[in-house]
Amino acid sequence: MGRVLTTEPCPAGPGAAARVEERTRAAALRYLGALNRHDADAVAACVAADFVSEHTSALGRDVTGRAAYRERLDGFLADFAGLRYELEDLVVRDVRAVLAYKMSFRLVSAGNAPVRVRGVFRLWVDADGLIARRVDYWDGADVTRQLAEAPSQQG
Repeated sequence: MGRVLTTEPCPAGPGAAARVEERTRAAALRYLGALNRHDADAVAACVAADFVSEHTSALGRDVTGRAAYRERLDGFLADFAGLRYELEDLVVRDVRAVLAYKMSFRLVSAGNAPVRVRGVFRLWVDADGLIARRVDYWDGADVTRQLAEAPSQQG
């Protein structure tokens, strides 16, 4: 992902910087809400057409473009049954947001094994209020350990 996003200069005028930060905050919360509703179309509607999703975990898969991201969402949401992101912290500065979360789900492809993992999204929001880039940090080794220790919940 060699592309580097930079911010536009903050618009001039009273309250302009606050409006940019409110747009960024709203985009981050809208995205998290759509994920928690398991609404693939709403999740995809939160991201820009040239959206870049980068995972730092070896278990994650990077994707570029809203269409490619949307194509993966149905399978992701089906496999991550009961997906829930719990907001721990949200820091917003200009067009960037850092969102710490606790994610929980039952991994259907692993016999409905329960997983709970902490992570962080770094988000960049464009002028239209859409997420242009997301970098997702979570511990893949912790997920692997939980899956190995979980008794099968199938049935």
